[in-house]
Amino acid sequence: MSALFERSLLVFEQVGIDKLKQSHVLVAGVGGVGGFVIEALARAGIGQLTIIDHDDVSPSNMNRQIIALNSTVGMNKAEVMKQRIQDINPNCIVNISKEFIRPDDMDAVLTGDFDYVVDAIDSLNCKVALVATAVNKGLRVASSMGAGRRIDPSKIELADISRTHGCALARNMRQRLKKQGIKKGVMTVFSKESPKDPGPMEEICGARGRVVNGTASYMPGIFGLMLAGYVIQKLVEGAEESCQ
Repeated sequence: MSALFERSLLVFEQVGIDKLKQSHVLVAGVGGVGGFVIEALARAGIGQLTIIDHDDVSPSNMNRQIIALNSTVGMNKAEVMKQRIQDINPNCIVNISKEFIRPDDMDAVLTGDFDYVVDAIDSLNCKVALVATAVNKGLRVASSMGAGRRIDPSKIELADISRTHGCALARNMRQRLKKQGIKKGVMTVFSKESPKDPGPMEEICGARGRVVNGTASYMPGIFGLMLAGYVIQKLVEGAEESCQ
């Protein structure tokens, strides 16, 4: 067995390791949250990953994104993430899409045989479309809510979308999904912390034509690791149940 899995084996046992190797997870968004999701999945031994992000690494990403380095600025995020995964787990099959996905594209995006879909997209319209399409196709899905302008890790929770509170993004997601007949069944990571008011620097950045939220270096990473941990546990649980 590869040394990569020696310690995972002690907690997930061989049946769990085998299940992870057989699993295919799609992660949409390779930013502050998505990058940590993908890395944790790769280190756990997920056999196949499909990752989607059209954007390039920018200097402002360096305070929170695991792929953002001086050496990667200007490179496509999905490409950088693929190279990183292959350096960690060469046996992981990595499919990438560098296309900008729109709400109307989600049906085509989700044509694969995915064991889990992870939403780490910023755009509300795209988030709703991805999650709704996944649910309607019978795919298991986990979604990240807003980490911006929060600083307290103890206020982060995992809960079904129907049980989220204190997060404006989650509220908007609930309302839009409800209109499509989806009231529950989507696991989310969210913060119940009241977001800080936008500061002067955010207003300056916004005036330059960019939507910018202040972000603590550690918050998106915690969101991402919690989502990855949930997905890994559910995949392994499925393997354990099939052996009973």
